[in-house]
Amino acid sequence: MYRKLCAIIFSVLLAVGILAVMVIRVWNDLADALAYVRPLYLIPACLICLCAWFVRGGRYQSILSRMHVSISLIFSTACIYISQTVNLIVPARLGDLIRVVLLKHDYDATISQGLSSIIVERVFDIISVAVLGLCAVVFVLNAPSWVLMLLVLPLVLGGIFFLVLILTGKVQTDNKYIGYVLTMMNEMRNASLTPRSACVLAVTSLGIWILDTAICSLVALMFGQDIPFSIVLLAVVAGNLVKAVPLTPGGVGTYEFALAVIFELAGTSPAVSTLIAVIDHLIKNGITLIGGAISIMYLGDWVIPELSESIKKRLKDES
Repeated sequence: MYRKLCAIIFSVLLAVGILAVMVIRVWNDLADALAYVRPLYLIPACLICLCAWFVRGGRYQSILSRMHVSISLIFSTACIYISQTVNLIVPARLGDLIRVVLLKHDYDATISQGLSSIIVERVFDIISVAVLGLCAVVFVLNAPSWVLMLLVLPLVLGGIFFLVLILTGKVQTDNKYIGYVLTMMNEMRNASLTPRSACVLAVTSLGIWILDTAICSLVALMFGQDIPFSIVLLAVVAGNLVKAVPLTPGGVGTYEFALAVIFELAGTSPAVSTLIAVIDHLIKNGITLIGGAISIMYLGDWVIPELSESIKKRLKDES
């Protein structure tokens, strides 16, 4: 428990440290960068962010329906809001597991259904980000070879994941533990490998990340920067791939650093690059926290004690 708390404190300090270094580095140029800011762009950026959350909720609802768990769009969106809110507070994406608790409490879903739904969602997220990244690289000249490798790797791993699902379709066993894994694989197979489900998940996943990129483009326009959409897309892809490594809560710090680096390499001034990255993530995290708070109130008073107990148990198990 003590070691885990130390890890949380370290991750928070790391996030604060990265952001502090980024801001201090461009401190003398911030006033000039803010001189011509057009804050009205924040309105459509926030509206698109809200829209993206409901698309996420619809996708998650679709995944669970294929596992015979029928939930409303509001509940599925609330689940994601709460889990992502927890991810902003603690590292290692512990918030994802909160969905298992929420689904079991309100819909009596099994643990395997909760875990399987999260895995399917994450796989499609990673593959979609990689596909969009490769599309962006096509329009970026002299892209480093390591960038291509970084984008191809998730596609290879995704292909292996689906191949394993296909090959284990008719496997049977009397072993309790292997049987549990096969049950999860069957649930993931039903949720992702039928023509209809694969199409719905692919379209919604790509749509989510295109909307995510549109938010960043609007933030860039707020500072008078007409950055090509392909560059913004590549920056958002890089930020989310870095964010997938749970070094800091919610990828705070690492996400901003990745975006700022890409924008600077594309010719945007360091100060403006830093501001775009910070405000883009601030909008997304701000909407997440507000949505998380509203979702907790919507689901009821039982949520906070249950979340607290689940996090404490998880921290104790990992200590």
